Amino acid sequence: MVEAISKMTNEIVRITGGSVYGIWLYGSVVMDDFRMGWSDIDFIALTDGRISEDRAEKLLTLRQEMLEKEPGNPYYRSFEGIIADGNEYRSRAYSRLVYWGTSGQRITDRYVQDVFSEFELAKYGKPVYGNKPWEFPAPDRDKLVKAIRTHYDAIRKYAVKTDGSLYSCGWLLDIARCVYTLRYNDVIAKTQAGLWALEEHIFPDEAQLRKAVELRRQPLSFKDREDVKQWLESLGPTVQSYADVLERELHACAALE
Repeated sequence: MVEAISKMTNEIVRITGGSVYGIWLYGSVVMDDFRMGWSDIDFIALTDGRISEDRAEKLLTLRQEMLEKEPGNPYYRSFEGIIADGNEYRSRAYSRLVYWGTSGQRITDRYVQDVFSEFELAKYGKPVYGNKPWEFPAPDRDKLVKAIRTHYDAIRKYAVKTDGSLYSCGWLLDIARCVYTLRYNDVIAKTQAGLWALEEHIFPDEAQLRKAVELRRQPLSFKDREDVKQWLESLGPTVQSYADVLERELHACAALE
């Protein structure tokens, strides 16, 4: 993975003509929680000026081109993030940026960063290119709580029933992380959040969370197993019971405000 990150960094710098101010990693890859088959290599690359249309087009499909050159390298498809002008990122007003995501890539003038990602980048972000300072402001307590409330609403709406994808058990880990954040005003990796919740006995039916942590640690070992798929499809009620706990935590948080 280290080699893939280095090669990707060098290619981004080359295509932009060396106008990259800095490139930072954040998320699971710097929080010792990267798991092939589940995790992404989250990054942000900021340039010293507006990205030209020609360079944006070359950056757009860079992941696929590198994978074609090294088809045996499993990491290139895992890169997710943005390549944007530094001043535009600071003002959050974009004229053109390159976005790489799970479902594809695009050149766009719109981008809103996830609050958890903002926090991880500000507190745990790791520079892999550039040595000039850059301040990533961390979201304040109110912004974190608001994001958790939004996530809670999504759980109630979209996770009543779960499907057979590995990410279905990720709802349990997400909820554990939300509870941790509410209590400690910090963000930790999903695996660590699950382990913390087990140690503190935060949720009912701990066997489900224990299995989710096991799957998170070795996702490729559980992929395409029919028994695992059936288990994942049955997790809706457990997710909702965990959401009950998160709801109580949110109420307790509101009472203290």
